[in-house]
Amino acid sequence: MKKREPVSHIMSKDLYTLNLTDTLYKAEELLQEKKVRHIPVVSGDKLIGIISLTDILRISYGSNFTDGEKVDNAIFDMLTLDQVMHHKPKSVSSTTTIKEVAEILSKEEFHALPVVDNEKLVGIVTTTDVIKYLLDQY
Repeated sequence: MKKREPVSHIMSKDLYTLNLTDTLYKAEELLQEKKVRHIPVVSGDKLIGIISLTDILRISYGSNFTDGEKVDNAIFDMLTLDQVMHHKPKSVSSTTTIKEVAEILSKEEFHALPVVDNEKLVGIVTTTDVIKYLLDQY
């Protein structure tokens, strides 16, 4: 592994994002449709939060225990994206090394980190990106 390789080499640059005006329905649909587990929430290009598949599953767990009734519809109608997302998530810059990102992900038990340069969201890096990078090294 190259010791100083920047995260920009492995981060996803084609991003799906949400705005505060988007609904939890849209968040769930985008997570499922695009097969991603984390979506940054932005205001313009500025990162303001992040929502994960785990966040959505946590609030909609009740639908698993009913007789086919869509409990999550009621929950999704009662809550907003702003109430469910993580505000001001930890982020890294595109020059942060992959090693530093791996350390943050493992110590803080995050599964994704937004990548921000000059207050602009430019990418996202996940534990899967780091694992794939490490596997390519062998």
